[in-house]
Amino acid sequence: MHLALTGIYRARWSEQIHNEWTRNVLKNRPDLTGAHLNRTVELMNQAIPDCLVVDHEPLIQGLDLPDRDDRHVLAAAIKCGASVIVTYNLKDFPAQILRRFDIEALHPDVFLSDI
Repeated sequence: MHLALTGIYRARWSEQIHNEWTRNVLKNRPDLTGAHLNRTVELMNQAIPDCLVVDHEPLIQGLDLPDRDDRHVLAAAIKCGASVIVTYNLKDFPAQILRRFDIEALHPDVFLSDI
């Protein structure tokens, strides 16, 4: 978030991406509540202008990824014209598929090193 606020790159996400990360954090952090994370989501959305990708859902059905549940991420990236998907989950975003859309998947450490 700090780097996104500097304008070094343009952070983009969708409500589906928020739902996915908050669901996973709640599984791993029983000390947190949905209300805590909803507030974080709200603050993230307020802090970054035009961060929310919308109307990408029609693209989902036409995409093929190893994990069908990740298609919404690629659809959002395509919709907003992203060049990079930053993820720990590289195996589910194969380069040969992403290349068709001029998108690459980068591990967060690599992304930060590139910046």
